[in-house]
Amino acid sequence: MKKNVGTLDAIMRITCGLTGLAWSTSKMSKHYDRTMPMLVSIYSAMKVAEGITRYCPVMGMLNVNSEKWLSRNRNDPSPSSGENVQALTRSH
Repeated sequence: MKKNVGTLDAIMRITCGLTGLAWSTSKMSKHYDRTMPMLVSIYSAMKVAEGITRYCPVMGMLNVNSEKWLSRNRNDPSPSSGENVQALTRSH
């Protein structure tokens, strides 16, 4: 299983999943026979599992990888990288 969920995406999935689990647990404690809290708890548990394993089957089927969404291109010159800063200091 190759990781296809980035770190920020995983944190958001875990946070939203735990929030959904807390909400559905509180609703099911009063009315255990309701359908909506049960569906929310199943969906939320899936999101927590996706965040922990950092693999989403839907994104896998669509060949989408959110790990690279926030990372910089390695060939992109930026003044914050160590090599470029050294090159700037040598040229002056």
